[in-house]
Amino acid sequence: MELKEVTRWKTVRESPLYDKVGRGKVRCRVCERRCVLGEGERGFCKTRVNLGGRLYTLVYGDLSALESRPIEIKPFFHFWPGSTALTFSTWSCNFTCPWCQNWHLSRAEPDPAKANYVPPDRVVEIAAERDEGVCVSFNEPLMLFEYSLDVFKLARSKGLYCTYVSNGYMTLDALKMLHEAGLDGLKVDVKGGREEYLRYNRANVDVVWRNAREAMRMGMHVEVVYLVVTGATDGEDTIIDCIERHLKELGPDVPLHFTRYFPAFEYHEPPTPVEKLEWAYEQARRMGVRFPYIGNVPGHRYENTYCPECGELLIRRYGPYVLRYKMKGNKCPKCGTEIPIRGRYVRKGFFGLLSRL
Repeated sequence: MELKEVTRWKTVRESPLYDKVGRGKVRCRVCERRCVLGEGERGFCKTRVNLGGRLYTLVYGDLSALESRPIEIKPFFHFWPGSTALTFSTWSCNFTCPWCQNWHLSRAEPDPAKANYVPPDRVVEIAAERDEGVCVSFNEPLMLFEYSLDVFKLARSKGLYCTYVSNGYMTLDALKMLHEAGLDGLKVDVKGGREEYLRYNRANVDVVWRNAREAMRMGMHVEVVYLVVTGATDGEDTIIDCIERHLKELGPDVPLHFTRYFPAFEYHEPPTPVEKLEWAYEQARRMGVRFPYIGNVPGHRYENTYCPECGELLIRRYGPYVLRYKMKGNKCPKCGTEIPIRGRYVRKGFFGLLSRL
């Protein structure tokens, strides 16, 4: 891969986060893997490369998807309810989950020669016409870190919110830069405990909880999803440990979603029993989480929002759709308890949302 050949493509840009470590090598500081790369080498994620002693992203604006989607589908349940976000993605990932639902994106190695380049201002222009925000999702959004910085700055200037649906494995430097650029909401996928992270992703679970905690301290809205994978992350002790860590690091008011797994890619155990999800939800409530949820079970009573004090049904949902919103401001209309919701409720209606998908 020659420098002159590659840098003529619009999707190849120098990254702002790396160190030169001598003998022409660079250390990437975007992801907590902190790959050290020799000349011509790509990192673990395959989206960044050392060219001429500098770190370049190969996927700046190389979008694999671009579509308007309900914010609840991420899921964000306490962030701009009822709104839509223009959602976009690229290729590859810095994790190796064998059950990945979007493996056709996360396991695809980017090729700048075949890139579908969309400039940041075009993304924001589209979003401003029909959506309340932008979201980087589908594959790990950190692959689009450099592009996200530019999109978020433009989106913020247009009054749009900015969100990430992430595995949470960025460095603190990357997290701070995203926040400064305009990142408002971070949905973090927690993929088990210490053992599961090492076994399936060669990663450190402490980094993920650290980043969720620090994002909150920076003022971002945070929600956590725990995918209950049959035979992998469904151990009762592991789930209890996750709930305890959630309460310790983030507190009782941060939503915790227990999401149903379905077989995909290289993992073919049966789908998560709904009874296991219900057990996890009830354990979380018993231990002090005020807003647990169940995901990927459309129509289940546990995907609704209830007042944690009096039990009043406040937000009725069906999958990613808000069917009824009963709150007065951000308060329970029955007992007056304050409910932590970021942003205003956007009443688009069920069919209005369908028309945007």
